[in-house]
Amino acid sequence: MRIVKTADERKEEILDVAEQLFAEKGFDNASTNDIIKKIGIARGTLYHHFSSKEEILDAIVDRMISRSISGARAIIKDKDIPLLDRLSGAFLTLNINTEAGVEVLAQIHKPQNALLHQKTQARLLGEVVPLIAELIEEGNKSKLFHAKYPLEAAEMIIVYSNTAFDEQAELPPEQMQEKITAFIYHTEKILGAKEKSLEASIMKILSNR
Repeated sequence: MRIVKTADERKEEILDVAEQLFAEKGFDNASTNDIIKKIGIARGTLYHHFSSKEEILDAIVDRMISRSISGARAIIKDKDIPLLDRLSGAFLTLNINTEAGVEVLAQIHKPQNALLHQKTQARLLGEVVPLIAELIEEGNKSKLFHAKYPLEAAEMIIVYSNTAFDEQAELPPEQMQEKITAFIYHTEKILGAKEKSLEASIMKILSNR
């Protein structure tokens, strides 16, 4: 019996299969034909939803970011979780380290995908910064932090972390450790937190990058 799917269901199926194939073969080696064969649909059906493999990648990135932000928001809003655990939990949720996520992120950082990278960064700043600022304001009230400008502090930390650790996996261990130590030090300064008070939380985040 032929199963008829709605447009949204079919679109999600295409993204699910494409994400799986990108993880297995790599974005460059996986083709739209591979996606079509695996799902068992006509070429016209795929192109009804997406005009190219690059557009599929764009949609996968958008979906991954949406899910990550939604997860981070849920953690941040849960007041039953201690503040520093919410801070580390939110960043861990934003850290897309699945096999598919790693391949997708690698594509985002390629020069030909600079526009996609810029769009992703803009969305993270636009949606994540206010969420982290909420935690900083809460930390201010409890005297854990003393940040005069919470929104700007959140923005600085996110931009700093992306700049400091983006594509730094190949650094020698001692150089990476120096970067981590400096990041912890400067983050505590930005937030007006006691020295070493954020070390455990930040290390939890960085160890999962």
